[in-house]
Amino acid sequence: MDESAKAKQEALDLRYIRMASIWAENSYCKRRQVGALIVKDKMIISDGYNGTPSGFENVCEDENNVTKPYVLHAEANAITKIARSNNSSDGATLYVTASPCIECAKLIIQAGIKRVVYSEQYRLEDGIELLKRAGIEVIYLKKPDMNS
Repeated sequence: MDESAKAKQEALDLRYIRMASIWAENSYCKRRQVGALIVKDKMIISDGYNGTPSGFENVCEDENNVTKPYVLHAEANAITKIARSNNSSDGATLYVTASPCIECAKLIIQAGIKRVVYSEQYRLEDGIELLKRAGIEVIYLKKPDMNS
């Protein structure tokens, strides 16, 4: 990829990660709001944010402020939404505001996603390591300035 194409891709990556940050605001979770977009051929083909399954109450934490075990991560929501559509995530890019956990990394690999761009590092890096081991391009972009 030449310098001009690299600069264009980086500008797109920054825009999509900002959009994922805005999408995260839809989450009802209090401890952490995470947003995800799946993009293929410059089109957003799916989106997701962390939260409870469809039809459940929109409360992510229990009375002790611990995340309920059935809360879905943003990546899982975006990937399962693809499964219910006519789209394919094969070869797509996932933009997510927090680095994927190992469980989401497994879903990302199985979904055929080829690039993952994230903006916030999580204390565990096993998900990122698994993605790299699977040959998926992983890019960390610092949390974007929403005003630029």
